Parts: sequence; C-alpha cells; structure tokens
Amino acid sequence: MDKKLLKEIALEQNRSLNSLDLGIERENLSPMATYFSMPHTVVISGIRRVGKSTLLAQIINRFCKEGHYYLNFEDERLIKFEVEDFNNLYEIFVELFGEKRVFFFDEIQNAPKWEIFVRRMQDKGFKFFITGSNASLLSKELGTRLTGRSIIQDLYPFSFREFLLFQGYQPSKDALSYTSERGIIKKHFSEYLEKGGMPECLKYKDPIILKRSYEDILYRDIVARHDIKEIKALRELGLYLLSNITGLVSYNNLKRILQLGSVNTVKNYLDYMEDSFLLFTISRFSYSLKQQFVAHKKIYCIDNGLMESIAFQFSKNRGRFLENAVFLELKRKFKEIYYYKTSNNLEVDFLIREGKNIIFLIQVSGSLDQKEVRKREINALVSAMDELNLDEALILTEDNEEKIKIKDKLILVMPIYKWLLEDKTKLSHHWMF
Repeated sequence: MDKKLLKEIALEQNRSLNSLDLGIERENLSPMATYFSMPHTVVISGIRRVGKSTLLAQIINRFCKEGHYYLNFEDERLIKFEVEDFNNLYEIFVELFGEKRVFFFDEIQNAPKWEIFVRRMQDKGFKFFITGSNASLLSKELGTRLTGRSIIQDLYPFSFREFLLFQGYQPSKDALSYTSERGIIKKHFSEYLEKGGMPECLKYKDPIILKRSYEDILYRDIVARHDIKEIKALRELGLYLLSNITGLVSYNNLKRILQLGSVNTVKNYLDYMEDSFLLFTISRFSYSLKQQFVAHKKIYCIDNGLMESIAFQFSKNRGRFLENAVFLELKRKFKEIYYYKTSNNLEVDFLIREGKNIIFLIQVSGSLDQKEVRKREINALVSAMDELNLDEALILTEDNEEKIKIKDKLILVMPIYKWLLEDKTKLSHHWMF
C-alpha cells in the first residue's frame, strides 16, 4: 500500500475514534480489567454494527491511558492491504503517536494473514485487542498461530439491562416490588421484544439500518467472501429462516422447499449465516452424537429487531419473540444449549449442559392461563425431568409467576422480564431458585 495513504487513514481514523460517542457501558467491559493484564490477544467477535468499535473505545478510555495504536480494516481504502504492509503500518504508528505497547484492530478478518503479525509482535510483549465479524475465519486464523494465546469475547446486541440503561432507566434493586416501577419495566420490555438491541438502530430510531446490515451480511460477508453464484437462493433461504425463527428445520426439507441444488448447499449457506452471527442453530439433545446430527435443528436470530424488519409475517407471533429473547440471554452465558424431545414426543425448548452435567431445563410460553397450554408445558417438563433425573425446572412466561410442585418435582414459573434482570453468573441451576 501507498504509505502516504496509510498514514492519512491512520490519522483520520484515530481522530474519529477519539470523538466517538461511548454510549452506555457494555457488560463486556468489566472482564477486560482482567484481560488487560494478561499477555493474550483479546478477540471481540459479533455481527456487524453490534457495537464492537464502541466497546474498543470504552476499553481504551477505561484501561489504556498511556496511549495505543488503532486501525479499522473495514475502510474500503485498505482493500489492497497485505500482510507485508503491517511493518509499514507499525512504522507509521510510531512516527505519529510514539512508542506504544497496545494495538486495537477493528474488523481484522479483512486483513490477510493478520495472525502472523499479531503472533510476532505478541512474542515481543505487545498487547492486542481485535474485533471481527466472521466466526469461522477468526477461529481458523487463531488456531493456526495463536492457539492458547487468545481470549474470545462474543459481543451481542444489548441485553435487557443494557437496553434499560440506553433508555435512561436504571431499576433499583427492589424495583419489581413496586407497582409503578414494574409497569415501567414491562413497558420497556415490550419495546425491547420488538425493537431488539442493536445500538445504532435504537439510537437513530431507524429500522432501515437493520435492513442495510442484513444486506451487508448477505453480500459482503457471504456472497463476496464465498463467491456465491446462487444469490437468489441465498436470499430466499435467509428470508425463510428469519420468518421461521424458533421453528424446527432439516437440511433435506429446506432443500425441497427452496429447490436448492443439494443438501450440502443448504448446509453451507446456513453455516455462512452462523459464521456471520446472523443466525444460530441448536441441536436436539441426545447422548448419541449421531442422533444429534440427524435430528432437526431449531433456528434463532441474533436480534428481535432484525427479525421484525426482515421476516415475512402475516401476523405477529409474540411467542417467537419471547423465545428468541430467552435464547439470546442463554447464549450470552452458556456454550451448550439444546432442545429436548421426550420419549413420548413432548418438546422442551431449552436444555443447558455444562461438561457432562445437564444443569437445567427451560420452557418458554406466552401464558399459562389456558388449561390446555398449562397442561402441555408442565407435562413436557415433568416427562423430561423424569427421563433426565432432574428435580427442578423453569417456565418463563410473559407475566405469570408461581411455584408448581408435582410429587418430588419443583417447577418455577417466572416472568421473562424478571428473569432477564436476575443474576445469572453462577455456574449452577440454583440461581433460578
């Protein structure tokens, strides 16, 4: 690359970073205090426009008072940047900002072979914070040069707590004990369910931002990166999946419905969408890996607002928004999330496993006021608890709250808005009770 242009970009981007609105403090910021003192490269991954650059700015503001180097590789002027240009970049950084020990690189996956430079400089004692919006590329590159030398932090759209802060409301510790505050929280929860938690969209109150992000993911992160020829098929698959969030799908059925070329094509396209953090799949839990692989998958979306903006819906399905919100909260805390089918074919929405232990079951329902719904949800949980030898489980609803005791089983029923405000940091199911 032309060194003069590279220098201009570095100066311009650093001025822009210094003037960036830091917004609300993200929950991901607190762990950075520990990570900053470690020699590992910190990798912040997440969907486009989820706030990765803002989180970098918050880290700089909180922990990096002695100076830093920063570059965002999403800049189209860096399209010709090659691994050989890193030396020139480092020279330019020293010339402009003096000798510093910490690098911040945004959207690093756009710089080819970046891991070579990071590893070399890390060996010399430099610290790196990098962001990326492609899980597959990041894991591949980290695995080649930085195995055991990196820490990955996934950044999701605003949690409900963060959403409340963004709206200028911070509930008191006993807020849910007061009718007025509970009403305020429920009002915000309804907005959160529909609008989601993508910071830029909420800031500017423009859902078009979500549609543009979706188009960028399809065309820049998937079509261009993977040289997709069947663009129409990819778009149809994305629309179908976003319109059927929380539903069960199989590769064969998707191939048939959308008339795609092969099962492998369907699987690849879905993998690309997962790599870009647009969608997630969870498997049916089984102690047999083969059965997990062949069973239908359940689909979830990174953000309710994005689902609302893109999906084709004749009418609102609030239950899907509720379940997707619960999934996203679980995804922030746990790695192994499944759904469960009992031997009598009853479905439990979420099974959480840590290592060899199944730690709890969660069922999501809009309401338990109807007798048939109540019976169905409870029977599914009790059957699953019997089969998995569990004594406790959870039903999350829009507004019901009670404790249900059946023989030696305990089922806690809790409003989702209350559960979203609970402390879920403990590595045990006992946080539920």
